[in-house]
Parts: sequence; structure tokens; C-alpha cells
Amino acid sequence: MTLLQFPADRRTADVRRCADALQRLHGEEANRFWRTEMAQFAKGFRAQGVEEEEIRHQAAIFMHAVQMELQMAFAEDERDASAY
Repeated sequence: MTLLQFPADRRTADVRRCADALQRLHGEEANRFWRTEMAQFAKGFRAQGVEEEEIRHQAAIFMHAVQMELQMAFAEDERDASAY
């Protein structure tokens, strides 16, 4: 088992940065952004000697954290729109 100083889902600045970018990007541009982010994400873990299974786990929890951030942003937008 690998002990990570900062589990991927706790990297709140990266989670918010990705969610913000994905709110602005659409279609193939969003896909390219996400593929590039995940490639860099995995590369960073590999450079630290993290096993592939753990990288997959960290990628999954990071993706979930980004999705939750997007859902919260959508809910806030909906709440703000209904206030008018």
C-alpha cells in the first residue's frame, strides 16, 4: 500500500481548477483537456513510484471529486437562477 501525502480527492485547488475548466469547455475540447490532465496526473504518480492499481484508484477518486464540484456549481447556478 502506498501512503500519499495528499490523496487526489483532497487536492481542492486542482479539483476546482479542473471543474472550472470543464464548465467553460465543451465537446472535443473538454475531452482533450481531461485526457491531458489525467495523463499528467498518472505521470506524476508514476514518477513517485506509485503502483498502477493505486494510480487508478487515485484517478477515480479525483474524477469523482471533480464531478461533485461540477454538480455543486450546477446546483448553485440553478438556485441563483430561481431566485430571480
